[in-house]
Amino acid sequence: MTTATKKKSLIRTGNIWPFILITSLFFLWGLANNMTDTLLAAFKRIMSMSDFQTSWIQMAFYGAYFCLALPAAILIKKYTYKTGILVGLGLFILGSLLFYPASITMAYGHFLIALYVLAGGLSILETAANPYIVAMGPEETGTRRLNLAQSFNPIGSIMGVLLSKIFILSELNLSSAEERATMDQEQLKAIQSEELTAVMGPYVGAALFLVVVWLAVKFTNMPKASDAGGKLDLLPTFRRLVKTPHYVWAVVAQFFYVGAQIGIWSYTIRYVMQEVQLNEDGASSYYMAALILFMVSRFIFTALMRYVSPRILLLLSAVAAAACTLVVIYGSGFLGVYALIAISGFMSLMFPTIYGMGIRGLGDDTKVGGSGLIMAILGGAVITSAQGYVSDVTQDISQAFYVPLVCFAVVAIYAAVSGKLERNSINKAGGEAEALPSDTFQKVG
Repeated sequence: MTTATKKKSLIRTGNIWPFILITSLFFLWGLANNMTDTLLAAFKRIMSMSDFQTSWIQMAFYGAYFCLALPAAILIKKYTYKTGILVGLGLFILGSLLFYPASITMAYGHFLIALYVLAGGLSILETAANPYIVAMGPEETGTRRLNLAQSFNPIGSIMGVLLSKIFILSELNLSSAEERATMDQEQLKAIQSEELTAVMGPYVGAALFLVVVWLAVKFTNMPKASDAGGKLDLLPTFRRLVKTPHYVWAVVAQFFYVGAQIGIWSYTIRYVMQEVQLNEDGASSYYMAALILFMVSRFIFTALMRYVSPRILLLLSAVAAAACTLVVIYGSGFLGVYALIAISGFMSLMFPTIYGMGIRGLGDDTKVGGSGLIMAILGGAVITSAQGYVSDVTQDISQAFYVPLVCFAVVAIYAAVSGKLERNSINKAGGEAEALPSDTFQKVG
């Protein structure tokens, strides 16, 4: 095999099994993310909440992403990617198990605590796994490799919605908020207890499976970056990162993209219920269709990246997603629903593409820089809350989709100027960008 061919390989020889194992984590956090999205509709019925009140589920979930991403970067910088993954899986397991006592106390706040712990584990997992995948092969194929790994994320998302549909949404009592308000406390508490037990089941079941995954990672020899265990200088690292234009704007774009994605998915069930008069269980089928399209499109976009630059694909997708969002706002009935589903197809390449473009050329700052792109997931909390507030004020969920429309406009602008931003970053670095630390790996236990 020639040197040129080796440089174009997708995964470095010897990293196949670790790549498969780490890619399985993308499936697992996709499952957790989208089970959580369905909880907004579930808790709205169970506890007769407003859209803004249910948005606290996403505030707790994505707030944890923001709070834990930088500690995760410090952890994997001081130790290894493997350490970060084991710690992240441990918190994932703990948070899932906390759903059991929360279902007994029946306190909304206790469910939020469980979600916060669970999501903290996911934040550590994503902070470790995303750059780890990028570093498992040549730099020039890093974005395509990350898109391939991320392609398994929506498979987990579909499974998460399926589990929610079967074990949570189908078990909800169909009594409306008005009907529940007329019930005596004992009757209402009995109904809510059954519903919250249904909410708890899939999370505790997932925790048992996660223990097996934790053991598999623990006893597998994993690649280790050569700079792991090196000196950690956060302040100089931050100074370099904020002076890197293509990285800074990638963080901004990621914040708005994740906000759009979570907002779109969090209120898909609510929108379908409004437009075609279905209950939560029936509406979740359309949400699942959106996730299936998301999954298929991600594989398609990954293949297209062999022929079209990620930047161009990102721009075209952002513009198309914005156009579909306009149809959601101004359309009605099944036209709006189908446009809402189509948005997921165009969103499919955005997160890994923005991430891969953002960390390109960061060198030894990749781990801390990657944590910044994970912290940008805070957009999922902030923008989802804004969307819920607009829905409550207007009493029309379709009007709330103006919020993700603005987000897609920001992503489109970033894609349009990203080439120039990267050239500016190279110029600021003295005309030569550092290589990603992807060629300095060794096998360790």
